[in-house]
Amino acid sequence: MRIAVTGSIATDHLMVFPGRFSDHLLAEQLDRVSLSFLVDTLEIRRGGVAANIALGLGRLGLNPLLVGAVGPDFEDYRVRLQSHGVDTAHVRVSASRHTARFVCTTDADRNQIASFYAGAMSEAREIDLAPVASLAGGLDLVVVSPNDPQAMLRHTRECRELGLDFAADPGQQIANLEGPDLRQLIDGATLLFTNEYEATLLCKHTGRSREEILSVVGTWITTRGAEGVLVQRFGRPDELVPVVPAAEPVEPTGLGDAFRAGFLAAVSWGLSAVPAARLGCALASAALEVVGPQDYRLDSESLSTRLRGAYGAAAAEELIAHLIGTSQVGGRR
Repeated sequence: MRIAVTGSIATDHLMVFPGRFSDHLLAEQLDRVSLSFLVDTLEIRRGGVAANIALGLGRLGLNPLLVGAVGPDFEDYRVRLQSHGVDTAHVRVSASRHTARFVCTTDADRNQIASFYAGAMSEAREIDLAPVASLAGGLDLVVVSPNDPQAMLRHTRECRELGLDFAADPGQQIANLEGPDLRQLIDGATLLFTNEYEATLLCKHTGRSREEILSVVGTWITTRGAEGVLVQRFGRPDELVPVVPAAEPVEPTGLGDAFRAGFLAAVSWGLSAVPAARLGCALASAALEVVGPQDYRLDSESLSTRLRGAYGAAAAEELIAHLIGTSQVGGRR
């Protein structure tokens, strides 16, 4: 299965605040917030939603196409992605803008406050998917993840025009888009990904109920933190997939991206949504145990142990069979 992942490619600046944001937010003064948090650590990591998902897919033995826009400072990052099996030939390099920056502070309760500088990402709206699909010999699925909003709308429109299946992953951009644009992003999607907060926001901004949204997408996957992953398919009972516990939780940036990589890899192997969600949860637990969205290690043995421990041997078996047969699952960083 040939997957193109469109979306942000960024550098992450990750900081940890040892206290709790809630202790410093005054309910009666939320309209006049002026706060500075003294952080303990700063970690600079490569990230961006599309790059995170593509790298996870590459580590699981797929060869995804990464589609996005970056600055001239991208070359080292390109080499790293290619070493993990990611095709970066369709990444646009801006002549004048830096690669996007994500600046995030996490508190003791793993709440996060973040800012995002788009930079070169704003040029993603100039990327045409038709040549990408042609050069790659055809695409089986296009992931439309958080990106320049106009790029997201263009890619979704092109998927419909070209007859390409697409996965809608509007994420953080839900807050920045009007109802008609959001409806354009999700209508006809084979897959829809959100977290629980985004799901509520999506219903509010589109003016649709969950049932109405389900009627226009194939499958809706909602990550719910420690409560698990909700799998919804129109006309079928909902299913809740438990999380895979992390041994020592460290930092949550990129958990959703790791989950999506695992989920999409399992789908590419022909598996259904529930086992796909289990593999996604296994990758997410590995990502939670390290700082940064891409520095988790993967190997078939550790993933098999996580899956058996969380879901039992019988449920994990079909996933493990694919992992063992995937030579590229390994500990490369």
